[in-house]
Amino acid sequence: MKSDRTASIIGTGSYVPEKVMTNADLEKIVDTTDEWIHSRTGIRERRIAGLEQPTSDLAANAAKAAMENAGIKPEEIDLIICATVTPDMFFPSTACFVQTKIGAVNAACFDLSAACSGFLFGVETARQFIATGTYNTVLVIGADKLSSIVDWDDRNTCVLFGDGAGAAILRHREGSRGILATRMGSNGNLAEILHIPGGGSACPVTADNASQKPATIRMNGRETYKHAVTAMVDASKQVLEDAGVTADEITCFIPHQANLRIIEAIAGRLDIPMERFMVNLDLYGNTSAAAVAIALDEAARQGRFKRGELIHLVVFGGGLTWASSVIEW
Repeated sequence: MKSDRTASIIGTGSYVPEKVMTNADLEKIVDTTDEWIHSRTGIRERRIAGLEQPTSDLAANAAKAAMENAGIKPEEIDLIICATVTPDMFFPSTACFVQTKIGAVNAACFDLSAACSGFLFGVETARQFIATGTYNTVLVIGADKLSSIVDWDDRNTCVLFGDGAGAAILRHREGSRGILATRMGSNGNLAEILHIPGGGSACPVTADNASQKPATIRMNGRETYKHAVTAMVDASKQVLEDAGVTADEITCFIPHQANLRIIEAIAGRLDIPMERFMVNLDLYGNTSAAAVAIALDEAARQGRFKRGELIHLVVFGGGLTWASSVIEW
């Protein structure tokens, strides 16, 4: 039996570290230029967390902002889902550390790993818990400290990434349709296009391989671009159909913030003007699971949409993974 309990986003928050690393700063580290980076990615700067700032700190700050925005107390949170590929440690989960830092003493906690798609995977997971009545108030966080897993000698990848966190509070809201539809997908056959080869049980970091930096991001840029555009366009078309709406009914499109060329290609294939897309990657670069969450929070605070209007979120990441959602605000 289908539940009549819907899940709405009742508050958002985000946080980025204070330190700004510009393209000019990167010119001093690797063989690159501001013009090369910006013309190919749209990125002008990114934020870098300090050595003393673990992912849970970024996540907790975003969570506090979301709770303030939603007007709820930490004790009201039943569940914390933290989407990240840069956990503080293998265990306990980063969500458990966030629980302590925000005082959410009544929450169950777990992490979710879906790379850049993690936040939307988390939002859909939260919707399921709310729809079944298992939990009433769920905190979903996308947080990553990618500066900790970047090879700063690799000019093809180090220019792309930054650190940050975004969060959302979900609840059933009477009279609101909330999340209308979500599509999620994965293709593990293409894992090597975008991955971290070492650091886990398959390839532990040892004295013999440490010089090869196996626990850092490896990416085939051309293949990533191709699959990202295709997957995000297909997922967008599918979820619009699932929700029973057209692209013209969407007030704001919020895509994963990885590369301006990818976003422009998606807009072109969906025949949607770029003015309806939220873009902030020029300021933050690709912050993985945090990217769409930060963009959602900033779009909401900028008044890009209002209560009752429809928004569309679409993401793509390593795995390969992708997801798309249509939400009534």
